[in-house]
Amino acid sequence: MTLLYLVRHGETDWNRAHRIQGSTDIPLNDTGRAQALRAGRLLSRRNWDGIYSSPLSRALETASIIAAELGLAEPRLLDALVERNYGEAEGLTDREIAQRYPGTAPVPGRETREDVAERVIPALLRLAEDNAGGQLIVSSHGAVIRTLLLAVGAPVQRGVPITNGSIHSFRHVGGSLELVEFDDPIEFASVVEGDEDLVEQNALEEREAEGVS
Repeated sequence: MTLLYLVRHGETDWNRAHRIQGSTDIPLNDTGRAQALRAGRLLSRRNWDGIYSSPLSRALETASIIAAELGLAEPRLLDALVERNYGEAEGLTDREIAQRYPGTAPVPGRETREDVAERVIPALLRLAEDNAGGQLIVSSHGAVIRTLLLAVGAPVQRGVPITNGSIHSFRHVGGSLELVEFDDPIEFASVVEGDEDLVEQNALEEREAEGVS
């Protein structure tokens, strides 16, 4: 069995302003760096065999802060774990999205949830298979983590938080991934009261959480 601990990157200025980031490369802010350090200190309760990251700077810096805290080698990049591409919505605020793409209006260039799953799931399965029996940290993004939760059949209602710096654990068993029970202090402590969920920061993710595509 391989364990994968997925960490959502720390906060950026666009997260704070509720601007959709997607594949746009926005760096961490100071709050985000503190969140990454907090995640690293929580993860120090375990022994790790490596750390991997999306190539976007907010995820990579999060991974680098965690790696330094844990005494691990520099993170290895996995291009498939880049954030969902939101097309022409990237850089827009909630209000701007509502004005330009009201109701169910499609957003040109937005990557479908299915397309995200088609690149993310195989990459994570390969990572787990190549490190059989290991415990790995993966620094990625909110929509990537939500896609994985959906793919493994985990509950992903609005109340399930995917906040900046939060940690979500999965295990690889029998050729597939499944969510680990939230029975470990790492999972509980990684979610801090007052931190904003992905759907609060991202109007398009909020639409999908409410059943509007």
